[in-house]
Amino acid sequence: MDRRLSDAILKGDVPTFLNLIQEDENIVEQTDAKISNSVLHLAARFGHVELASEIVRLRPEMVLAENEKLETPLHEACREGHMEIVNLLTETDTWVVYRVNRDEESALSVACERGRVDVVKHLLNYPWLLMLELDGFTCSLHVAASAGHTEIVKEILKARPEFARKKDIHGCTPLHLACSKGHLEITRELLRLDTDLCSLQDNDGRTPLHCAAIRGRVNIIDEILSTSLESAEMVTKQGETVLHLGVKNNQYDAVRYLMETLNIAKLINMTDNDGNTILHIATAGKLTTMVVYILKLGVDVNALNRKGRTALDVVEGDASNSGVLVVVPALLEVGAKRCDQLPPTSPQIHHIIEPASSRLNSPNVPSSWPNKRPESPAEHHRHHHHHRRRREKQLENQTEGLRNARNTITVVAVLIATITFAAGINPPGGFNQTNGLALMGRHTPFKVFMVCNIVALFLSLGIVIFLVSIIPFRRKSMMKLLGLTHKVMWVSTSFMASAYIAAIWTIMPHVRGTRWVLVALMAIGGGCTMTIFVSLGVMLAKHWLRKLEWRRRKEKKDGSPHSSISRVEELRMIKKGYCESTSNSDVDSSDQGGYHLY
Repeated sequence: MDRRLSDAILKGDVPTFLNLIQEDENIVEQTDAKISNSVLHLAARFGHVELASEIVRLRPEMVLAENEKLETPLHEACREGHMEIVNLLTETDTWVVYRVNRDEESALSVACERGRVDVVKHLLNYPWLLMLELDGFTCSLHVAASAGHTEIVKEILKARPEFARKKDIHGCTPLHLACSKGHLEITRELLRLDTDLCSLQDNDGRTPLHCAAIRGRVNIIDEILSTSLESAEMVTKQGETVLHLGVKNNQYDAVRYLMETLNIAKLINMTDNDGNTILHIATAGKLTTMVVYILKLGVDVNALNRKGRTALDVVEGDASNSGVLVVVPALLEVGAKRCDQLPPTSPQIHHIIEPASSRLNSPNVPSSWPNKRPESPAEHHRHHHHHRRRREKQLENQTEGLRNARNTITVVAVLIATITFAAGINPPGGFNQTNGLALMGRHTPFKVFMVCNIVALFLSLGIVIFLVSIIPFRRKSMMKLLGLTHKVMWVSTSFMASAYIAAIWTIMPHVRGTRWVLVALMAIGGGCTMTIFVSLGVMLAKHWLRKLEWRRRKEKKDGSPHSSISRVEELRMIKKGYCESTSNSDVDSSDQGGYHLY
């Protein structure tokens, strides 16, 4: 477009525009470089009424001109709310009202999106305009409801109240959109027109209440439930309730309001198509606050989904999130269990079944006992398989724990070696720049520092060499290896701490009272370390007592203690079905606590 023409349109300079027309009458047909807007598009956008009138007088056919978006000048005038230009264009050519752009948006839809109430009222005087929207998906009421323009919604509902039930391409009604965006007044207006709108579902089976719960619109939820409680019981095509959707999208306030408003006893344990309760969903998302709140409401913490997994199984399946550190203890506190810890669904009966008559006549059997049926071969196989899977999982968890402990000790040993090496080549007090000797080398604290530092360095290096050189295959050998390196690591850590204290003692100034402060700090640090050491010692003693008690029960039951076998042999026995013939005292004696010390 010619620059002089562009400047004249931008300023609304009618004389300059007419002069340019006299010079070249075809200049009016020029368009801009972006989306091919004509001069009338630009005049309508900037609201230059006189310039638009001159253009229409010279070229009335330009009223129907379209840019690359297939928009007419009326779209621009309606979008900006220039009512005089809208009147000018519609009076020049009425058919311009019915033109739509590339996105199937009419001038009315554009005005509804921008909230141009006067423009909307004017365009609603063309009855055929709304008739054309009946055949399409999205109508002007959808646009106004989504944008939150209450006055426009009221005007459209006056003209076409049936639009309230019209669904867009996703199956959403205007009420769905208003609830999702949180427009309370529009929600009230639509519900005042028809309360049954609450039960309409979109293509995924979601109601307006579901949409409000997904976005956490508590005020909308309150408005819908005050109108109709029936929609709270509706589920989506995936079987999700309003609670499922609120938890899934981490809308804590909305879920809490629903819990306090609805009859949660009916909804709290409902499952979706995958068998997941709201607790499954909350734990899968590591939603700590949500999980803690749900657990207070009496939810079934050990419900199984279609994969046979409890909420504890779900959260332990992905331990990559820090939320696990809060979720797992909260679940365990209320008695949550893994699927392999749950009792079998059918009773296990291993005694010989006597004839019913002799059993009933026996004086040792109470007459109130129920008649238990014998366990079928299929049930016995299922129980045996369940026990074998549980045993195998326990052994694998222990092996993984031992492997992680070995890696941790290795890392700690390398860290100690790094620190002590750095301290050795950069001793406290520094070096003499002339001969390279340590300045504090003659002091007793410095000598203590060097001895402790060297011992810590070489002990830690010994741990590293020991662990990377030996690969034990037997569980008992692995335990002995870790027990030995663990104790050496304690010694190495103690020497490193002593070296640190000696270094501080060396560089502290000889000022009255300073050393007493150092002694106090050493006492506090030593006390904390001893507290940790004593606590671990108590835990270790308790573990040994549990282990001893388990072995006594095992010997009493079997007649002789089972010897420890290798991990390879243990898994081989499991695969053959002889899981009762193996034992692992550390695993079985620590089944309740889930850990053991060494």
